[in-house]
Amino acid sequence: MRISMATVQFPGASATRSLPPYEGLRPSMVRVSSVGPCSVGLNRRHFQGLVVRAVTVDAPEKLGVVVKPIEKPRLVLKFIWLEKNIGLALDQVIPGHGTIPLSPYYFWPRKDAWEELKTKLENKPWISQKRMIILLNQATDIINLWQQSGGNLS
Repeated sequence: MRISMATVQFPGASATRSLPPYEGLRPSMVRVSSVGPCSVGLNRRHFQGLVVRAVTVDAPEKLGVVVKPIEKPRLVLKFIWLEKNIGLALDQVIPGHGTIPLSPYYFWPRKDAWEELKTKLENKPWISQKRMIILLNQATDIINLWQQSGGNLS
């Protein structure tokens, strides 16, 4: 779609040539302040006071918007695998914004890291019971794997 309109008035002329505004658009006023070389002998003096009012709008026939679905924040268990200890921590990842730590690292077997993590999860009422069980089962699996390997990653 192309919408055009213009109003031009030459200096000293009382008549103007104009196209009417289209769909509520109003022309803007532009004053000509410089003129380049011209082959017919006109110079800047001939255009002083010339007023041109014009607007042109180019728009595609169909406009579309692509909306990317918002990803939900998710909970992530983090681990530090050491030879004599394993550390567990809980973070919340907010896509597009970063990570928020929800707990410190709890180290097993120094303390009962699983029990400390369970207490921390229970103190977060916005974490569902189902999600809490899934996270604790994952923590159990990793602790068992660490115990079976004797702290060795290989």
